[in-house]
Amino acid sequence: MTIERASLRWNGWGPVNQEIMLPDNAPQWAWMAEAIGLKSLPDTKAKPLAEITMAPCRLSETILERLRKIAGAEQVKTDNYERAFHARGKSYHDLLYLRAGLLDMAPDVVVYPRNADEVLDIVKLASVEDITLIPFGGGSSVVGGTNAMAKSLGGGVITLDTTLMTRVIQIDKIAMTATLEAGIYGPALEAALQKHGVTLAHYPQSFQFSTLGGWIAARGAGQQSNRYGKAEKWLISAKLATPKGMWTTESTPASAAGPNLNQLVAGSEGTLGVICEATVKIHEIPARKDYRGYLFKDFKSGVEAARRINHAEIPVAMVRLSDAKETYFFQAFSSTSSQTSLKAKLQRAYLKYRGFGETPCLMLVGHEGDDDTVAWAQSRTEAICTSLGAMKLGTSAGQRWYHGRFGSPYSRDPMMDHGIGIDTLETSTRWSNIENLREKVVAAIEGAISANVPHVDGRGIVMAHVSHSYPDGASLYFTFVFPRQLDREVAQWQAIKRAASDALLENKGTISHHHGVGVDHTPWLKEEKGQIGFDLLKKIKTEMDPKGIMNPGKLLG
Repeated sequence: MTIERASLRWNGWGPVNQEIMLPDNAPQWAWMAEAIGLKSLPDTKAKPLAEITMAPCRLSETILERLRKIAGAEQVKTDNYERAFHARGKSYHDLLYLRAGLLDMAPDVVVYPRNADEVLDIVKLASVEDITLIPFGGGSSVVGGTNAMAKSLGGGVITLDTTLMTRVIQIDKIAMTATLEAGIYGPALEAALQKHGVTLAHYPQSFQFSTLGGWIAARGAGQQSNRYGKAEKWLISAKLATPKGMWTTESTPASAAGPNLNQLVAGSEGTLGVICEATVKIHEIPARKDYRGYLFKDFKSGVEAARRINHAEIPVAMVRLSDAKETYFFQAFSSTSSQTSLKAKLQRAYLKYRGFGETPCLMLVGHEGDDDTVAWAQSRTEAICTSLGAMKLGTSAGQRWYHGRFGSPYSRDPMMDHGIGIDTLETSTRWSNIENLREKVVAAIEGAISANVPHVDGRGIVMAHVSHSYPDGASLYFTFVFPRQLDREVAQWQAIKRAASDALLENKGTISHHHGVGVDHTPWLKEEKGQIGFDLLKKIKTEMDPKGIMNPGKLLG
């Protein structure tokens, strides 16, 4: 089962008929205007598709007919909606173009193959005819990873959408592995596995609208990656259709027969071939899930707690620590009542009395597994947190997050309708560098926003959280909100992105922990990999894709 494209927003997040989270009269808008230094928020609604003129298809009728013979006439789409939907991904940068109706990057045709053999035939056709081919799953990339960029000016573009490829090929409960087609969406994948009492448990924030192949291609991470691992950890083997033929990677539990080539597939971003199938590690559905909150007096003590939890080898599913600004922002923005209400005043007074009045930071900790393991792990975690001065908040905060964990992306479209920019970026670094990196990146983003705001009183809100932690370090995830410069929105974003990315590499962070490279991060990849490593990746690309048709412009630039 897949998701009908016509039911989804082509220039935003989620279903076309989704409930509006924040209507125009919501009290949050007045609070938001004040928070970013504006007297009022402008009306900046997106341009409807009916008002946009799209360029004609550049591919010949002969090529289109050959595609129809491979995939079937109903699976070859050239209408405006399909082309617009597949023009770009879902990043803030992409939405600036989509919402303005700038669709010069739309593909000429969208093809929906039904199996790996059809995919290979399409790849071969594109290679022989030297036509750009863009692999596409859910299209949820936030780094330009699925943008329909032609390999040469004026060249044709085929987008290959895998979402009709949704079969569960095999579930092996003895080895605890599953083999599935790569176009299956997250909810359908979990529903199919859980019928058999097992789970992949990969839950990125894009879970509802992203696919297995996309998770692997971007080297993605789920919210419970502490327990279940990132994509490169749970990927066992992959089957790719490449310009050189069908390639299936090794699948033994371990091997010393040279480097494990699955690590080339995870993070390849469609530049080597189209991921058609994957074998992945699975787990029994946990008998118990326990998510709860702790409030720390400052970010430093929360980071120390996260580090100790990892070093104690406690089997946590998730440890997420928000800094003070993020803790305040999401509490205030999600509230439907006035922040000056009696209840809010009493809460602030109580926290101040307990010593949490200045910079409280919320930590959410999740445990999953059998009853005994969860009980032991929760007890050990709580002991570490309280030893560092944390206030126990119980399960209500954790349950609130758990049941709303896929909701944040839905707030971006209403914010953009009101002239507000909102974007994210993420990284990882060693524990000893977490605080330094956070401070430097926050300062870089704040400085770039201040230099690129539409009003003298305009300002940004920059916040961060720690998640996806490891024995030697953790990821840092930044969210920043700012008033848009409506006459130079792309240039504004580029200035902020450049400042943040420079700060990441200058302060020993990776350019991406789980979003991938796409187009947006390519200027910084060579510096991170080094000249030798970067040249090696380029040579692999050339060997696998001699004509450079596979998702050009991504990863390596």
